[in-house]
Amino acid sequence: MAKRDYYDVLGVNKSASADQIKSAYRKLAVKFHPDKNKGDKSAEEKFKEASEAYHVLSSSERKQNYDNFGHSAFENGSGGRGGFGNFDFSSNFSDIFEDFFGEGFGSSTRRSRRSNNRGSDLRYDLTIDLEEAFLGKKQDIKFNTSEKCNTCNGNGSKPGYNAGSCSMCSGHGQVRSSQGFFTVQQTCPQCSGSGEEITNPCNSCNGQGKTEASKRLSVTIPKGVDDGTRIRLSGKGEAGSRGAGNGDLYLFINVNSHELFKRQNEHLFFEFPVSIADAALGTAIEIPTIDGGKAKIKIPAGTQSGRQFRLKGKGMPHMRGSGYGDLYVQLNTEVPISLNREQKELLEKFREIENEKSNPSIKKFFQKAKSFWKT
Repeated sequence: MAKRDYYDVLGVNKSASADQIKSAYRKLAVKFHPDKNKGDKSAEEKFKEASEAYHVLSSSERKQNYDNFGHSAFENGSGGRGGFGNFDFSSNFSDIFEDFFGEGFGSSTRRSRRSNNRGSDLRYDLTIDLEEAFLGKKQDIKFNTSEKCNTCNGNGSKPGYNAGSCSMCSGHGQVRSSQGFFTVQQTCPQCSGSGEEITNPCNSCNGQGKTEASKRLSVTIPKGVDDGTRIRLSGKGEAGSRGAGNGDLYLFINVNSHELFKRQNEHLFFEFPVSIADAALGTAIEIPTIDGGKAKIKIPAGTQSGRQFRLKGKGMPHMRGSGYGDLYVQLNTEVPISLNREQKELLEKFREIENEKSNPSIKKFFQKAKSFWKT
């Protein structure tokens, strides 16, 4: 399909001034912009057609070529600078959209450039005890970082001056180079994608918009944090360059091992040694709990070594919910290493009685063993 005359596309004649051409394009861009006509392919094509026409007629050199040779001036790469094979409407007209319509159309590109200068994230390792993880705590931390320069308020320029457009990319933040039929686009090496160039740098920060500083911060460690928990403090990292946003601060929590309690998620485990006599006869024991209190457990007669008792709600608090985990107490029967004379006599007497009584579990074991030996 043959292309329409660019003047007809914009609705102007050949004698139209630059302002008239710009005004005509503005009306069409507002009417047919894809953001206002989502899903309307016809509007999208009319928008591209108007943009292409404005691209040619807004330049005196391209306009002259078009007036002389028509569309053939830009076909197959003719005209050198006017071919549309690699034309990018969104990037070429982002600045025009800002001039026409405010920040709604083109500002996202500039915002993304500024985000490239966002400050770095920081890491801070904080070690606490298990009791502190149970209760939660507030703690002051001190670390080295960078903060927005007070002299230039973060923009990098001397007071009274503003940054200018980058001389290499003309403020676009990106540069393009042609390689055969392809156009390669990359971040501008001079401005690092910001599109700006500091011509009068601030003396305090040398144009960076930030200065080194030692910072003290009060942080809250929530109840129930576990070893390896990561806490994100938004915007508490390093300051960005030239007014960009701050990075984040990440607290990595290390919880010290406890001499009594072992932790598994929100549950605690505790080993309690009992004597042979207490395990056999039964007793009541009192154990410590992580909250600094005590709990009583009744040990029934004949309790075997390794048995666990569960104390509901005596574990760690749930970090992302309500309630507490449980405390599991494991009893380990302790066999005495050295015995005095009286203890030996009593145990010898106990063994005699037990052999006469013939413990059922021991008898059953030896029956199985004898059956195995015979085979």
